[in-house]
Amino acid sequence: MSGLYRATERLMGMSDRVWARHASPWSVYSRFTILPLLALAVWSRVWIGAWAWGAVTAVLLWTWVNPRAFPPPASLDSWASRGVLGERVFLNRRDEVPGHHRVWGAMLSAGALPGAVVMAWGLWALDAAWAVFGTLLTMIPKIWFVDRMVWVYADWLRKTGKELGDV
Repeated sequence: MSGLYRATERLMGMSDRVWARHASPWSVYSRFTILPLLALAVWSRVWIGAWAWGAVTAVLLWTWVNPRAFPPPASLDSWASRGVLGERVFLNRRDEVPGHHRVWGAMLSAGALPGAVVMAWGLWALDAAWAVFGTLLTMIPKIWFVDRMVWVYADWLRKTGKELGDV
């Protein structure tokens, strides 16, 4: 699973500068729009036909732009900022992350897959209830993952004696 995390981080071009900007609560909370927007973009094939590819492309572009779109936060004490800092610890300091956090991180990441399958089926079948249900089932583990990363970060700070903002 860590290989997948690394590949995703590289694909997104997540440098130290980008991570600092992504720690903005605006970045974290607006990122939660991506999956519903992607579902809407795919669904839009009903209304705009092949132009839906443009909508899907716009959502994918937003996925890449989002961590870069906001300035670094003035403070890192928000839930969202700590979630991003915890994700950095989770990705870059795996040997310092207790096993139970690594297991839960992997389970929550994998836990989004059934929802993605349900969402995809709902979008393919044009069944709005299943598409929305699948979208929610996919987002819940992701939000829970961010919350777990807050815990990872708090435990890491306690263990290392580092200060808020260190990674």
